[in-house]
Amino acid sequence: MSGNGLGVRGRVAVVTGGYGVLGGSMAEGLAAAGARVAILGRSPQAAEEKIAALRRSGADAIALVADVLDETQLRAARERLLSEWGRVDILVNAAGGHVPEARTDHAPPFMMPLPAFDEVVRLNLHGTVYPTLLFGEAMAQRKLGSVVNISSMAATQAVSGVVGYSAAKAAIENFTRWIAVDLARRYGPGLRVNAIAPGFFVAKQNRGVLVGEDGQPTERARTILARTPMGRFGDPADLQGPVLWLCSDAAAFVTGAVIPVDGGFGADSGI
Repeated sequence: MSGNGLGVRGRVAVVTGGYGVLGGSMAEGLAAAGARVAILGRSPQAAEEKIAALRRSGADAIALVADVLDETQLRAARERLLSEWGRVDILVNAAGGHVPEARTDHAPPFMMPLPAFDEVVRLNLHGTVYPTLLFGEAMAQRKLGSVVNISSMAATQAVSGVVGYSAAKAAIENFTRWIAVDLARRYGPGLRVNAIAPGFFVAKQNRGVLVGEDGQPTERARTILARTPMGRFGDPADLQGPVLWLCSDAAAFVTGAVIPVDGGFGADSGI
C-alpha cells in the first residue's frame, strides 16, 4: 500500500452496514474512488439493492450476507470474499445504531430495560469488534490493511437519552486505540486502525427524534444546531472524504486516531 496517495483504486473494501444511510454513503465514496466494495449486512434484499445501485454507477460490488454478531456467518462471508477477490484491504465498520427501548429521553435511566442496554451495546461494540477480528486476521496475513471504526460525539460528551449507545461508542474509541497499537507492533506499519466520530446526521434511526411530522426540526434538533458552529446537520457525503483519507496511503502514518466529523460540535464550549 504505497505510492498511491489518496487513491484506493483496485483495493478490496468491506463495509458493514453498507446499505444504511451513513454506511451506504461511505460505500459509495469508496466505489467512486475505484475500490471494489463488498456490502456486508444481514438483509439479503437491502444488500442486493445497494450493490445493484453501485454496479449501475460502474463499481465492482458484491453482497456478503452476515450478521455482524454471528461469528460463523462472518467467517463464511470472509471466506467467500477471499475466494472471489483474494484479499481484503479495507474494513469500514458502519453497522450499528440505537435501540428504541434503550432510550431514556422521557424517563429516568432506572426504567430502561436491562436487555435493551445489552442489545445496544452488543450491536455497536461487539458489532465492530467481531468483524475487525475476523477480517483483520486476513489483513494481518499480508501485513497490509486499513480498518475504520465509527465512533460518535456521544463517546466523549454526555448526550441525553442514549446511555448504552454512548458507552458502546466510548468503548469503540478505546478498542480502536488498543488494537491499532497491538497490530502495529505485531505486524508492522502497514496495518492501521482508526475511527471517525460523526456529529449529528439525520438517518433512519434518529429521524423521528430530529425531524417533526411537519418536516421541521424538533426542539432537540434546534438545540443541537445551536451547539454546532456550522449550523447544520451533517450530510452523509461529508463522511466520504475522511474515510477515503484514512483508507489511503496519504494516512500511512496515522493509526489509533479518532477524527471528528461534526461541524465543530466537539470543539464548542457553548460560551
